Amino acid sequence: MRSFWVEAAAIAGGALFFAASFPNPLVPEGLPFFAWFAYAPVFLVLRRTGLGPSVLWGALYGWLSYSLFAPWLGSFHPWAGMGVSLFQLFCMALLFPVLRAALFFYPRRGYLVQWLLWLGFEYLRTLGFLGFPYGISGYSQWSFLPLIQIASIFGVWGVSALVVFPSAWLAGALEKKDFFRKERLPLLIWGGALGTALIFGIAVFPDYSGVPEAKIALIQQNGDPWREDNRRSLKTLVSLSEEALAASPGADLVVWPETAFVPRIYWNLRYRDNARSYPLVRELLDFLAPQEAPFLIGNDDARMELVSGGYWDRVDYNGALLFEGGEIKDVYRKMHLVPFAEYFPYEKIFPWVYQALLRSDTHFWKPGAEAVVFNTRGLRFSAPICFEDTFGYLSRDFARRGAELFVNLTNDAWAQSLSCQMQHLSMAVFRAVENRRSLVRAAASGQTCAVDPAGRILSMAAPFVPAFLNVSVPLLKIRTPYTLWGDLWGIFFLLSAAGLLLTGTIKAILDAIKTGRNI
Repeated sequence: MRSFWVEAAAIAGGALFFAASFPNPLVPEGLPFFAWFAYAPVFLVLRRTGLGPSVLWGALYGWLSYSLFAPWLGSFHPWAGMGVSLFQLFCMALLFPVLRAALFFYPRRGYLVQWLLWLGFEYLRTLGFLGFPYGISGYSQWSFLPLIQIASIFGVWGVSALVVFPSAWLAGALEKKDFFRKERLPLLIWGGALGTALIFGIAVFPDYSGVPEAKIALIQQNGDPWREDNRRSLKTLVSLSEEALAASPGADLVVWPETAFVPRIYWNLRYRDNARSYPLVRELLDFLAPQEAPFLIGNDDARMELVSGGYWDRVDYNGALLFEGGEIKDVYRKMHLVPFAEYFPYEKIFPWVYQALLRSDTHFWKPGAEAVVFNTRGLRFSAPICFEDTFGYLSRDFARRGAELFVNLTNDAWAQSLSCQMQHLSMAVFRAVENRRSLVRAAASGQTCAVDPAGRILSMAAPFVPAFLNVSVPLLKIRTPYTLWGDLWGIFFLLSAAGLLLTGTIKAILDAIKTGRNI
């Protein structure tokens, strides 16, 4: 029993260190130093427990770590917080026995296999419909600028590799007295890699002298547009835009947040089927018509399309609409939608889930199909919408298509949580570094800011107040190794871990057959 409670305390401590490493309710910027040993209690417990109990410890760690890390999810949807915590419970309950098995297959250097398994798992859980990048180890270092410069080569996965290794090594050192003597070479290699990364990070800060700049006005209306009165929200947006343009004339672009204007602009112009919405749309366009600056506005871009079943119906997209002189010039439609909250592709397989989501007032969208690069007055930019700037592959695709600037439109106001907004920002910073592109964010309640190609926060509006932010950001056109290779290192870690695990399993089976014993 004493051993049980000691191991439970270690798992709880590891979950607490993990959550504290990232932006959290007590420390909005997070405590990144904790990440360097946050997993040591987990790896130590796995060294002292059996395969069966490891399932229990994995379930406990998965549930507790994400309950502490993202309590704000409950504000998104009554089931969201519980759903993510349960999903992490399930994933960790599967991962922990695999981590334990690595020590059985590789008695001396199983900790290296555990390290690769952890990194491979982090990459794996960003993939597919349920992809959820929040909590990737490397993101904890978002404010450690010299270190994160290697993301321009390795993506966030290179940073994660450096951060996770000390925990795996330290667990071995705490469990075995002669571990340091036998395993000092991997530690020295890690130290050399860390030193090299820091030297690289200091040496490669981009030089912006002589680089063209873009002047952007970012608008933060402070409120969830879906819960606000549409007329009052429009009045706030217009007023803030006028103040921003008066304070800094000659803006190259004015940006409103995700779905900042709720009435469907294109739909109301085309069909005029809503007597309450059309006058608001007309009022917006009358404001935009005389403006010299282009406006990028988040809106429900509804179109009439041929749907499954062979009939025409309204289809809604989460869109970013570019206006010039009151006319829609181009549209980007969000491609990577939030699972369950914005998109559920399994209506026919799980109709009861689909109907339950509809009854809970879920607003479903159709995914967009094209990574659009806007071009207005020579400014080439792309506009990842909200959740999309947490995925490296999307921003990389925009950069490869010629985007010189990332313009993120976000609505995190529903969470009413500074830690939620800071966690979102911490991931967005990596998109700038990975591709050496400036990033600007117009967020409904924060964090509205400008980030340079080295990941530095140039300016940021105070959260939870109506505000505008006029910024000038450098425009670079270089292609980084990450822009060329993408998440190659995440794939490498996943395949290496899988290969070692498969090799270890086959070897254990052959040894068992040869000796006639059970595995």
